[in-house]
Amino acid sequence: MTTETTNMMKLSTVPIETANMINRLTVTTETIDKVKPSTVAAETTNMLKPSTMTTEITTQQFTTTADNPTTEVQNKPKYNKWKQNGITIAGGHGSGNQLNQLYNPRGIYIDDNKAILIADFYNNRVVEWKYNSNSGQVIAGGNGDGQNLDQIRRPNDVVVDKQKNALIICDMANERVTRWFRQNQTNPQIIISDIYCGGVAIDKDGSIYISDPAHSDVIRWDEGDTYGTRVAGGNGNGDLQNQFWGPNKIFVDEDYSVYVVDIGNHRIMKWKKDAKEGIIVAGGNGQGNHLNQLNEPTGVIVDNLGQIYVADQKNHRVMRWREGDTDGSIVVGGNGGGQESNQLYHPSGLSFDVEGNLYVADDVNHRIQKYEQCSE
Repeated sequence: MTTETTNMMKLSTVPIETANMINRLTVTTETIDKVKPSTVAAETTNMLKPSTMTTEITTQQFTTTADNPTTEVQNKPKYNKWKQNGITIAGGHGSGNQLNQLYNPRGIYIDDNKAILIADFYNNRVVEWKYNSNSGQVIAGGNGDGQNLDQIRRPNDVVVDKQKNALIICDMANERVTRWFRQNQTNPQIIISDIYCGGVAIDKDGSIYISDPAHSDVIRWDEGDTYGTRVAGGNGNGDLQNQFWGPNKIFVDEDYSVYVVDIGNHRIMKWKKDAKEGIIVAGGNGQGNHLNQLNEPTGVIVDNLGQIYVADQKNHRVMRWREGDTDGSIVVGGNGGGQESNQLYHPSGLSFDVEGNLYVADDVNHRIQKYEQCSE
Protein backbone atom coordinates (compact mmCIF):
# COMPACT_ATOMS: atom_id res chain seq x y z
CA MET A 1 0.00 0.00 0.00
CA THR A 2 1.53 3.34 -0.96
CA THR A 3 1.67 6.27 1.43
CA GLU A 4 2.42 9.93 1.28
CA THR A 5 3.14 12.51 3.94
CA THR A 6 0.12 14.73 4.32
CA ASN A 7 0.85 18.42 4.10
CA MET A 8 -2.05 19.69 2.05
CA MET A 9 -3.20 22.41 4.42
CA LYS A 10 -2.03 24.32 7.46
CA LEU A 11 -2.36 22.21 10.57
CA SER A 12 -3.60 25.25 12.47
CA THR A 13 -6.97 24.76 10.79
CA VAL A 14 -7.70 21.55 12.69
CA PRO A 15 -7.89 20.83 16.45
CA ILE A 16 -4.58 20.14 18.13
CA GLU A 17 -5.25 16.41 18.68
CA THR A 18 -6.02 15.95 14.97
CA ALA A 19 -3.16 18.21 13.90
CA ASN A 20 -0.63 16.29 15.96
CA MET A 21 -1.94 13.01 14.61
CA ILE A 22 -1.73 14.19 10.99
CA ASN A 23 1.79 15.44 11.58
CA ARG A 24 3.08 12.02 12.69
CA LEU A 25 1.08 9.64 10.52
CA THR A 26 0.94 8.91 6.84
CA VAL A 27 -2.27 8.44 4.91
CA THR A 28 -3.11 5.96 2.21
CA THR A 29 -3.80 7.21 -1.29
CA GLU A 30 -4.93 3.83 -2.57
CA THR A 31 -8.69 3.37 -2.74
CA ILE A 32 -9.59 0.12 -1.01
CA ASP A 33 -12.84 -1.38 0.23
CA LYS A 34 -11.57 -3.32 3.24
CA VAL A 35 -9.60 -2.27 6.29
CA LYS A 36 -8.07 -4.92 8.52
CA PRO A 37 -7.67 -3.78 12.12
CA SER A 38 -4.57 -4.99 13.93
CA THR A 39 -3.61 -4.56 17.54
CA VAL A 40 -1.68 -1.34 18.07
CA ALA A 41 -1.33 0.84 21.14
CA ALA A 42 0.46 4.04 20.15
CA GLU A 43 1.26 7.30 21.88
CA THR A 44 -0.84 10.10 20.40
CA THR A 45 -1.39 13.58 21.65
CA ASN A 46 -3.26 15.22 21.45
CA MET A 47 -13.88 34.43 17.98
CA LEU A 48 -15.82 35.09 15.77
CA LYS A 49 -19.04 36.77 16.85
CA PRO A 50 -21.95 36.31 14.44
CA SER A 51 -24.86 38.70 14.42
CA THR A 52 -27.30 38.50 17.31
CA MET A 53 -30.48 36.55 17.03
CA THR A 54 -34.01 36.59 18.32
CA THR A 55 -34.98 34.93 21.58
CA GLU A 56 -36.43 31.84 19.93
CA ILE A 57 -35.87 30.06 16.65
CA THR A 58 -38.87 28.35 15.11
CA THR A 59 -39.93 26.70 11.90
CA GLN A 60 -42.16 23.73 11.18
CA GLN A 61 -43.60 20.94 13.29
CA PHE A 62 -41.99 17.53 13.71
CA THR A 63 -43.46 14.07 13.72
CA THR A 64 -41.83 11.53 16.02
CA THR A 65 -41.18 8.13 14.45
CA ALA A 66 -39.19 4.90 14.81
CA ASP A 67 -38.84 2.59 17.78
CA ASN A 68 -36.03 0.31 16.62
CA PRO A 69 -34.05 -0.65 19.74
CA THR A 70 -30.61 -0.28 18.16
CA THR A 71 -30.99 2.70 15.88
CA GLU A 72 -28.60 5.59 16.41
CA VAL A 73 -31.12 8.01 14.94
CA GLN A 74 -32.02 10.44 17.70
CA ASN A 75 -35.43 11.11 19.16
CA LYS A 76 -36.93 14.11 17.42
CA PRO A 77 -38.53 17.26 18.80
CA LYS A 78 -42.22 17.86 18.20
CA TYR A 79 -41.43 21.47 17.44
CA ASN A 80 -38.39 23.03 15.86
CA LYS A 81 -37.91 25.67 18.55
CA TRP A 82 -35.71 25.97 21.66
CA LYS A 83 -35.21 28.48 24.44
CA GLN A 84 -32.04 30.46 23.92
CA ASN A 85 -30.75 30.37 27.49
CA GLY A 86 -29.23 27.01 28.27
CA ILE A 87 -29.43 25.21 31.60
CA THR A 88 -26.24 23.62 32.93
CA ILE A 89 -27.15 20.05 33.83
CA ALA A 90 -23.68 18.49 34.12
CA GLY A 91 -20.36 20.02 35.06
CA GLY A 92 -20.04 23.78 35.09
CA HIS A 93 -17.72 23.79 38.12
CA GLY A 94 -14.51 24.39 36.23
CA SER A 95 -12.17 21.76 34.87
CA GLY A 96 -11.42 18.92 37.25
CA ASN A 97 -11.86 15.24 38.04
CA GLN A 98 -14.40 15.41 40.85
CA LEU A 99 -17.75 13.76 40.18
CA ASN A 100 -19.44 17.13 39.77
CA GLN A 101 -16.81 18.26 37.26
CA LEU A 102 -15.85 17.61 33.65
CA TYR A 103 -12.64 18.27 31.77
CA ASN A 104 -13.34 19.12 28.13
CA PRO A 105 -16.43 16.97 27.44
CA ARG A 106 -16.59 15.87 23.80
CA GLY A 107 -19.22 13.33 22.75
CA ILE A 108 -22.58 12.96 24.51
CA TYR A 109 -25.46 10.51 24.33
CA ILE A 110 -28.87 10.85 26.03
CA ASP A 111 -30.57 7.55 26.81
CA ASP A 112 -34.30 6.87 27.09
CA ASN A 113 -34.24 7.67 30.83
CA LYS A 114 -32.66 11.07 30.13
CA ALA A 115 -29.37 9.95 31.61
CA ILE A 116 -26.45 11.75 29.96
CA LEU A 117 -23.42 9.71 28.94
CA ILE A 118 -20.38 11.94 28.51
CA ALA A 119 -17.00 11.28 26.90
CA ASP A 120 -14.97 13.21 29.49
CA PHE A 121 -11.89 13.74 27.35
CA TYR A 122 -9.05 14.77 29.64
CA ASN A 123 -10.39 12.82 32.61
CA ASN A 124 -9.99 9.65 30.53
CA ARG A 125 -13.43 8.37 31.46
CA VAL A 126 -17.07 8.13 30.49
CA VAL A 127 -19.44 9.46 33.13
CA GLU A 128 -23.18 9.05 33.50
CA TRP A 129 -25.32 11.82 34.94
CA LYS A 130 -28.75 10.51 35.82
CA TYR A 131 -31.74 12.76 35.31
CA ASN A 132 -31.74 15.69 37.78
CA SER A 133 -28.50 14.53 39.44
CA ASN A 134 -25.99 16.99 40.86
CA SER A 135 -23.03 14.75 40.07
CA GLY A 136 -22.09 11.91 37.77
CA GLN A 137 -20.74 8.42 38.21
CA VAL A 138 -17.87 6.84 36.32
CA ILE A 139 -19.12 3.98 34.14
CA ALA A 140 -16.03 3.41 31.98
CA GLY A 141 -12.37 4.24 32.49
CA GLY A 142 -11.42 6.66 35.22
CA ASN A 143 -8.40 4.54 36.11
CA GLY A 144 -5.73 6.93 34.96
CA ASP A 145 -4.08 7.66 31.65
CA GLY A 146 -3.01 4.37 30.08
CA GLN A 147 -3.64 1.54 27.66
CA ASN A 148 -4.70 -1.27 29.98
CA LEU A 149 -8.08 -2.80 29.28
CA ASP A 150 -9.69 -0.99 32.23
CA GLN A 151 -8.34 2.36 31.03
CA ILE A 152 -9.46 4.88 28.44
CA ARG A 153 -7.22 7.53 26.95
CA ARG A 154 -8.79 10.68 25.46
CA PRO A 155 -12.31 9.40 24.72
CA ASN A 156 -13.81 11.52 21.95
CA ASP A 157 -17.25 9.97 21.51
CA VAL A 158 -19.70 7.46 22.98
CA VAL A 159 -22.94 5.79 21.86
CA VAL A 160 -25.14 3.03 23.29
CA ASP A 161 -25.83 -0.31 21.65
CA LYS A 162 -29.32 -0.88 23.03
CA GLN A 163 -29.52 -4.52 21.93
CA LYS A 164 -26.43 -5.41 23.95
CA ASN A 165 -26.92 -2.74 26.63
CA ALA A 166 -23.35 -1.65 26.06
CA LEU A 167 -21.35 1.52 25.56
CA ILE A 168 -19.32 1.85 22.37
CA ILE A 169 -16.44 4.22 23.08
CA CYS A 170 -13.95 6.02 20.85
CA ASP A 171 -10.76 5.39 22.83
CA MET A 172 -8.94 7.86 20.64
CA ALA A 173 -5.40 8.05 21.99
CA ASN A 174 -5.26 4.28 22.51
CA GLU A 175 -6.26 3.91 18.86
CA ARG A 176 -9.10 1.51 19.52
CA VAL A 177 -12.85 1.18 19.93
CA THR A 178 -13.98 -0.49 23.13
CA ARG A 179 -17.24 -1.97 24.37
CA TRP A 180 -18.24 -1.67 28.01
CA PHE A 181 -21.35 -3.55 29.12
CA ARG A 182 -23.45 -1.34 31.36
CA GLN A 183 -24.29 -4.15 33.80
CA ASN A 184 -20.75 -5.53 33.97
CA GLN A 185 -18.23 -2.73 33.79
CA THR A 186 -15.32 -4.96 34.84
CA ASN A 187 -15.01 -6.81 31.52
CA PRO A 188 -14.58 -4.30 28.70
CA GLN A 189 -13.71 -5.56 25.23
CA ILE A 190 -11.57 -4.17 22.43
CA ILE A 191 -13.70 -4.60 19.32
CA ILE A 192 -11.54 -2.66 16.84
CA SER A 193 -7.82 -1.91 17.12
CA ASP A 194 -5.39 0.23 15.14
CA ILE A 195 -7.90 3.01 14.48
CA TYR A 196 -7.58 6.62 15.58
CA CYS A 197 -11.28 6.94 16.33
CA GLY A 198 -12.72 10.42 15.87
CA GLY A 199 -16.41 9.54 16.06
CA VAL A 200 -18.68 6.54 16.46
CA ALA A 201 -22.28 5.81 15.46
CA ILE A 202 -24.57 2.79 15.32
CA ASP A 203 -27.28 2.08 12.77
CA LYS A 204 -30.70 0.48 13.21
CA ASP A 205 -29.24 -2.99 12.53
CA GLY A 206 -26.54 -2.65 15.18
CA SER A 207 -23.64 -2.07 12.77
CA ILE A 208 -20.98 0.24 14.19
CA TYR A 209 -19.45 3.08 12.16
CA ILE A 210 -16.13 4.69 13.03
CA SER A 211 -14.36 7.70 11.56
CA ASP A 212 -10.57 7.52 11.34
CA PRO A 213 -8.75 10.85 10.85
CA ALA A 214 -5.46 8.99 10.33
CA HIS A 215 -6.78 7.40 7.15
CA SER A 216 -9.40 10.01 6.25
CA ASP A 217 -12.18 7.47 6.09
CA VAL A 218 -15.20 5.93 7.79
CA ILE A 219 -15.59 2.17 8.22
CA ARG A 220 -18.53 -0.02 9.17
CA TRP A 221 -17.97 -2.93 11.54
CA ASP A 222 -20.35 -5.84 12.18
CA GLU A 223 -20.16 -8.38 14.99
CA GLY A 224 -17.80 -11.18 13.99
CA ASP A 225 -16.07 -9.16 11.29
CA THR A 226 -12.35 -9.58 10.75
CA TYR A 227 -12.38 -6.70 8.32
CA GLY A 228 -14.18 -3.41 8.53
CA THR A 229 -15.88 -2.22 5.34
CA ARG A 230 -14.97 1.25 4.17
CA VAL A 231 -18.12 3.30 3.54
CA ALA A 232 -16.70 6.80 3.03
CA GLY A 233 -13.40 8.44 2.12
CA GLY A 234 -10.12 6.57 2.02
CA ASN A 235 -8.70 8.68 -0.80
CA GLY A 236 -6.19 10.68 1.20
CA ASN A 237 -6.56 14.10 2.78
CA GLY A 238 -8.11 16.76 0.57
CA ASP A 239 -11.19 18.76 -0.29
CA LEU A 240 -12.57 16.70 -3.17
CA GLN A 241 -16.01 15.11 -2.88
CA ASN A 242 -14.43 11.72 -2.14
CA GLN A 243 -12.00 13.06 0.48
CA PHE A 244 -11.90 14.39 4.04
CA TRP A 245 -9.48 16.40 6.10
CA GLY A 246 -9.79 15.24 9.69
CA PRO A 247 -13.14 13.39 9.78
CA ASN A 248 -14.55 13.61 13.29
CA LYS A 249 -18.00 12.82 14.64
CA ILE A 250 -20.50 10.99 12.46
CA PHE A 251 -24.21 10.22 12.26
CA VAL A 252 -26.06 7.41 10.46
CA ASP A 253 -29.69 7.87 9.41
CA GLU A 254 -32.48 5.35 8.77
CA ASP A 255 -31.38 4.96 5.14
CA TYR A 256 -27.78 4.14 6.15
CA SER A 257 -26.51 7.48 4.86
CA VAL A 258 -23.44 8.58 6.81
CA TYR A 259 -23.01 12.24 7.78
CA VAL A 260 -19.40 13.13 8.49
CA VAL A 261 -17.94 16.16 10.24
CA ASP A 262 -15.08 17.21 7.96
CA ILE A 263 -13.22 19.54 10.33
CA GLY A 264 -10.36 20.76 8.15
CA ASN A 265 -12.66 21.47 5.21
CA HIS A 266 -15.21 23.25 7.42
CA ARG A 267 -18.12 21.25 6.10
CA ILE A 268 -20.50 18.34 6.70
CA MET A 269 -20.49 15.57 4.08
CA LYS A 270 -23.28 13.09 3.40
CA TRP A 271 -22.38 9.72 1.91
CA LYS A 272 -25.36 7.68 0.80
CA LYS A 273 -25.18 3.91 1.08
CA ASP A 274 -22.69 2.46 -1.45
CA ALA A 275 -21.76 5.94 -2.72
CA LYS A 276 -18.30 6.56 -4.19
CA GLU A 277 -18.29 10.20 -3.12
CA GLY A 278 -20.20 12.45 -0.76
CA ILE A 279 -22.22 15.61 -1.13
CA ILE A 280 -21.77 18.79 0.89
CA VAL A 281 -24.84 19.38 3.07
CA ALA A 282 -23.53 22.13 5.37
CA GLY A 283 -20.71 24.64 5.05
CA GLY A 284 -18.05 24.03 2.45
CA ASN A 285 -17.62 27.72 1.68
CA GLY A 286 -14.36 28.22 3.47
CA GLN A 287 -13.67 29.00 7.10
CA GLY A 288 -15.81 31.81 8.47
CA ASN A 289 -18.83 32.94 10.46
CA HIS A 290 -21.33 33.72 7.72
CA LEU A 291 -24.52 31.67 7.60
CA ASN A 292 -23.16 29.62 4.69
CA GLN A 293 -19.92 28.84 6.53
CA LEU A 294 -18.59 26.77 9.41
CA ASN A 295 -15.43 27.11 11.47
CA GLU A 296 -13.95 23.76 12.48
CA PRO A 297 -17.22 21.92 13.16
CA THR A 298 -17.03 19.01 15.58
CA GLY A 299 -20.48 17.47 16.00
CA VAL A 300 -23.49 16.50 13.88
CA ILE A 301 -26.94 14.97 14.36
CA VAL A 302 -29.83 14.67 11.91
CA ASP A 303 -33.58 14.65 12.61
CA ASN A 304 -36.31 12.64 10.91
CA LEU A 305 -37.00 15.47 8.47
CA GLY A 306 -33.40 15.37 7.31
CA GLN A 307 -32.49 18.62 9.05
CA ILE A 308 -28.81 18.69 9.96
CA TYR A 309 -27.62 20.14 13.27
CA VAL A 310 -23.97 21.10 13.53
CA ALA A 311 -21.76 21.96 16.50
CA ASP A 312 -19.96 24.89 14.87
CA GLN A 313 -17.01 24.83 17.23
CA LYS A 314 -14.99 27.98 16.59
CA ASN A 315 -18.13 30.07 15.95
CA HIS A 316 -19.51 29.03 19.36
CA ARG A 317 -22.91 28.13 17.99
CA VAL A 318 -25.17 25.30 16.86
CA MET A 319 -26.36 25.59 13.27
CA ARG A 320 -29.15 23.91 11.31
CA TRP A 321 -29.21 23.15 7.60
CA ARG A 322 -31.81 21.59 5.38
CA GLU A 323 -30.28 19.57 2.59
CA GLY A 324 -30.04 21.76 -0.49
CA ASP A 325 -30.07 25.06 1.41
CA THR A 326 -27.31 27.55 0.73
CA ASP A 327 -27.41 29.07 4.20
CA GLY A 328 -27.92 27.56 7.62
CA SER A 329 -29.64 29.15 10.61
CA ILE A 330 -28.42 29.64 14.16
CA VAL A 331 -30.25 27.36 16.60
CA VAL A 332 -28.50 28.28 19.87
CA GLY A 333 -25.39 30.24 20.76
CA GLY A 334 -23.79 32.56 18.24
CA ASN A 335 -23.25 35.26 20.86
CA GLY A 336 -19.49 34.98 21.02
CA GLY A 337 -17.43 32.56 23.05
CA GLY A 338 -18.28 32.80 26.74
CA GLN A 339 -19.85 31.19 29.77
CA GLU A 340 -23.16 33.02 30.03
CA SER A 341 -26.35 30.98 29.65
CA ASN A 342 -26.84 32.21 26.06
CA GLN A 343 -23.22 31.47 25.11
CA LEU A 344 -21.10 28.47 24.24
CA TYR A 345 -17.34 28.06 24.03
CA HIS A 346 -16.31 25.45 21.48
CA PRO A 347 -19.42 23.24 21.36
CA SER A 348 -18.31 19.70 20.54
CA GLY A 349 -21.21 17.25 20.73
CA LEU A 350 -24.99 17.23 20.27
CA SER A 351 -27.91 15.05 21.31
CA PHE A 352 -31.70 15.13 21.74
CA ASP A 353 -33.65 13.54 24.56
CA VAL A 354 -36.98 11.73 24.14
CA GLU A 355 -38.86 15.02 24.52
CA GLY A 356 -36.81 16.82 21.90
CA ASN A 357 -34.75 18.98 24.25
CA LEU A 358 -31.35 19.79 22.78
CA TYR A 359 -28.13 19.01 24.67
CA VAL A 360 -24.73 20.49 23.83
CA ALA A 361 -21.31 19.45 25.10
CA ASP A 362 -19.77 22.86 25.87
CA ASP A 363 -16.12 21.87 25.68
CA VAL A 364 -14.10 24.79 27.04
CA ASN A 365 -16.75 25.63 29.66
CA HIS A 366 -16.51 22.03 30.93
CA ARG A 367 -20.27 21.65 31.05
CA ILE A 368 -23.32 20.17 29.32
CA GLN A 369 -26.03 22.65 28.36
CA LYS A 370 -29.69 21.74 27.97
CA TYR A 371 -31.91 23.86 25.72
CA GLU A 372 -35.55 23.24 26.49
CA GLN A 373 -38.01 22.82 23.71
CA CYS A 374 -40.74 25.40 23.33
CA SER A 375 -44.33 24.62 22.40
CA GLU A 376 -46.07 26.66 19.73
